[in-house]
Amino acid sequence: MSDTQATATEQGAGLKRTLVGRVVSNKMQKTVTVLVERKVKHAVYGKYMVRSTRYHAHTEQPLNEGDTVEIAESRPISRTKTWVVTRLVQSAATV
Repeated sequence: MSDTQATATEQGAGLKRTLVGRVVSNKMQKTVTVLVERKVKHAVYGKYMVRSTRYHAHTEQPLNEGDTVEIAESRPISRTKTWVVTRLVQSAATV
């Protein structure tokens, strides 16, 4: 293997997908449910529609519902949990 192939492989191994979403549930211990929304263009009409996905993410810090967080892909932690909260982007407005 040449040097250029080795560096490309090492750099690719460190890349993790990150998403930004809103915490919709914090009722579990060390787990939050994060709602990630994205806009998808309709194939025929061309109108943009909002599609959403819920992810279970591991966290050690206490988070409130409504907080905006960044999650990153990780190894499987449990049957449904393969994401980890990396940082708090914006905390929810308190009333």
